[in-house]
Amino acid sequence: MKKPVLMIVGAVAVLAAAVALYANAPSGGVPSGKHAGHGAKGHDEKGHDEKGHDEKGHDEKDHDGEAHGAEGVVEMSDAKVAAAGIEIVTAAPATLHDSIILNGILQPNQEALVQVTPRFPGVVREIKKRIGDSVEKGELLAKIESNQSLSVYEVRAPFSGTVIDRQISLGEYASEQKPAFVVADISTVWVDLSVYRRDLPRVRLGDAIVIDVGDGGEPIKAELSYVSPVGSADTQSALVRAVVANHGMRLRTGLFVSARLLLSAKRVPVAVKGSALQTVDNRNVVFVRNGDKFEARDVEIGSRDSENVEIVFGVMDGDRYAATNSFVVKAELGKSEASHDH
Repeated sequence: MKKPVLMIVGAVAVLAAAVALYANAPSGGVPSGKHAGHGAKGHDEKGHDEKGHDEKGHDEKDHDGEAHGAEGVVEMSDAKVAAAGIEIVTAAPATLHDSIILNGILQPNQEALVQVTPRFPGVVREIKKRIGDSVEKGELLAKIESNQSLSVYEVRAPFSGTVIDRQISLGEYASEQKPAFVVADISTVWVDLSVYRRDLPRVRLGDAIVIDVGDGGEPIKAELSYVSPVGSADTQSALVRAVVANHGMRLRTGLFVSARLLLSAKRVPVAVKGSALQTVDNRNVVFVRNGDKFEARDVEIGSRDSENVEIVFGVMDGDRYAATNSFVVKAELGKSEASHDH
């Protein structure tokens, strides 16, 4: 009888040990021991990873803040801005003009020009004036010996102006069929411009134009005084004209010019110079000045003309921005981001 009793006691002991082991196990029913140690190790590794992630994030923050600043921000001192030739301009309301670029030529004002023709054919005996000479009304231009009377008569200036052409030489035969001199008052000149047929319906008398003479000087503002009722079969264009004062004899007839014909005007609440726009990661941006930093502002653009661009969103009236040489700021931003990636 002792042997079965001992077996029962042993079984009870084993069962009690199992119950105790289960009671001491972690929640979820996973026993301690070898598996519990593995779970703790996994927890430690997770904690280590999270700590490493926090430390990495902390390092990047320090790296950005100390070396490069926030994303899209470039620090440039006023001295560096001046050295780079960056012009800082204030965003403000502006008037945008729809315009057409036209090409043309400077012509003498035909309403203040005279072709001086000999009265009688004959031989040129004396010439007093050359091309470019100024003359007063009645001043002697040349002397011609008439073939009919063999007497010498004088050719004089019909009004005050400038000799812009001469078609006779000393000793040659002068005909009454050909002008000997062309005298013009060049205090005003014609600016003759060509308008292609597709643009003609938009052009009206009195439209404003801005003329680029091509000499590096300031553009000249004028208005159209003539629009031709006929066109040219060769060029499929029509002539338009402005009469312009020739201050300082700056305008030389025969030279080509270009002009911007202003067709309409639109007032916008905020505009920036067209040169301020840059592209960063396929986004239109304007570099706004804030203290010693430039911030790359994403902008939505609206209407534009040859000088200004309407800003619908991203820049406010009164914001100061990089207008000219803004590409220098973009280059600095690129260097900053490249350094950050390394």
